[in-house]
Amino acid sequence: MARKREKRTKGKLQLSRYFQEIETGDIVAVVKEPSVEAGFPDRIQGRTGIIEGKRGRSCIIKIKDFNKEKRFIIKPIHLKKIVQPQTKTQ
Repeated sequence: MARKREKRTKGKLQLSRYFQEIETGDIVAVVKEPSVEAGFPDRIQGRTGIIEGKRGRSCIIKIKDFNKEKRFIIKPIHLKKIVQPQTKTQ
């Protein structure tokens, strides 16, 4: 899933993803960018988590790994923000 890219985008960095604004409390998915060294385990690829804070440019993400909550420090290029649908209140 994370190992291949389309030919046109192979080797290129999306600068909009590299400089994306991620805030504390945002829900994100872990999507490994193959052109940048990841530095996190393969088993969290595709998982979702909550941003708990920042450490330098990287983000601290709280991910539930089976029954235990774990924290990972991941660069924002490997994260994809998930937009929550807004519910209508009457």
